[in-house]
Amino acid sequence: MKRLLIANRGEIALRIVRACREEGIETVAVFSDADRGSPHVQAADRAVSLGPPTASESYLRIDKLLDAANDTGADAVHPGYGFLAERADFADAVANAGLTFVGPSAAAIRAMGEKTSARALMQKAGIPVVPGTVKPVSNAIEASRVAEDLGYPVLLKAVAGGGGKGMRVVRSADELESALAQARSEATKAFGNGDVYVEKLIARPRHIEIQILADTHGRTVHYGERECSVQRRHQKLIEEAPSSVVDDVLRERMGDAAVRAAQAVDYVGAGTIEFLLDDNGHFYFLEMNTRIQVEHPVTELVYGIDLVREQLRIAAGHPIHNVNPVPRGHAIECRITSEDPFDDFLPATGRISELRVPTGPGVRWDAGVEVGSDVGLFYDSLLAKLITWGETRDVARRRMSRALRDLVIVGVSTSQTFHTRVMDEPEFAAGAYDIGYFDTTGQRLLATPPPDDWVERVAVATALLEHRRRSSFNLTSESSPAESVWLHTARRGGLR
Repeated sequence: MKRLLIANRGEIALRIVRACREEGIETVAVFSDADRGSPHVQAADRAVSLGPPTASESYLRIDKLLDAANDTGADAVHPGYGFLAERADFADAVANAGLTFVGPSAAAIRAMGEKTSARALMQKAGIPVVPGTVKPVSNAIEASRVAEDLGYPVLLKAVAGGGGKGMRVVRSADELESALAQARSEATKAFGNGDVYVEKLIARPRHIEIQILADTHGRTVHYGERECSVQRRHQKLIEEAPSSVVDDVLRERMGDAAVRAAQAVDYVGAGTIEFLLDDNGHFYFLEMNTRIQVEHPVTELVYGIDLVREQLRIAAGHPIHNVNPVPRGHAIECRITSEDPFDDFLPATGRISELRVPTGPGVRWDAGVEVGSDVGLFYDSLLAKLITWGETRDVARRRMSRALRDLVIVGVSTSQTFHTRVMDEPEFAAGAYDIGYFDTTGQRLLATPPPDDWVERVAVATALLEHRRRSSFNLTSESSPAESVWLHTARRGGLR
């Protein structure tokens, strides 16, 4: 593997560039017109334009990506996450072009990507699944019969789904027909497949996922769990490792199930098995993500492993580097998105005019933006990931609280304030939460509006500009008190 094309954008593309550089692999970035000046484009060794900003005309065009690989002499392709990462036809196309696909086989992607067939496979492998159908329901009458057998509430889920699309909770029979129509419509728009199946709704579970690596030498290893229960409309907001409710015995049971799940489809590469965990310690297979996860940094910090580097090495035929993983400490990740939490997380746009990134021991910043970056509506709202590590969960949480207060982003509304309030909230501090956290406690945290947005932005921008102006004149220490007042105002403003 000498030169790799990254079929993605933003922070994950930049993350892959860095891993490749450490492995001595040249990189080829691709970009749409909207991303021409993005950090991942500047960081790569080469860059190829894909054309219009819309994903359907750029990042989702398999033909353009393969042309870019051919034109630049790339011999491998990394899909990142999102876009084409879990598209079996893309993996097939890459392989048919004589290139190395940094990920599992198309067969494994197909087996786990179609949710009902994946459930059937897991049942055959002896892995517990949530009670429900293993085939899509054909109409509302059949769905109603299944729901009655399972008992309400039930969950309608898109067969080709992910990210909460094509998913509806149904709490009574009179809601089912309408919910089924909505789920089918949403699934068709999102995935081109309107098939829906029915499963029992597990009341207020924890969302626990297990990271695995599998190589071509017959090794499949798990790297513990991540807790992903702080989520809004099935979109994760905060992740941590390890989970506060998983002990060593349960970790090994879930880890063993994850390994068997991967082996059932001859999986190779990095993948994640997602489970629901109920109050009684029973866990149920939810789905498999056949790619690197957004939240992979928390596992990296706890297990001391570079998962992207391992992906590259496995794709090149090397064995897994760390086959006896031992966890150390605790890590938390906050997804910093261009959304306004005080306006129902409405997507926000703008240009980042000021950016102050937190630093210090145990603080990591994975970003796809910089000062001057334009934030639009063409792609996912993720701007960056802020990750902290500590010897204990409490240390990691307090460090995250501090880091969030140090973070200043001016020019676009972000989710920063929500994360700050969660870190200081007693239930989260105690680890006593489940997937219903946002709908209850999270909504309460957002009940108090932030200060006037215009005043805040002016205070932050003025403070930072003043700090830069003073620094350029090499002011003496006698001037520092005034400077500290300005910076204090900036930090307070940054919290909204």
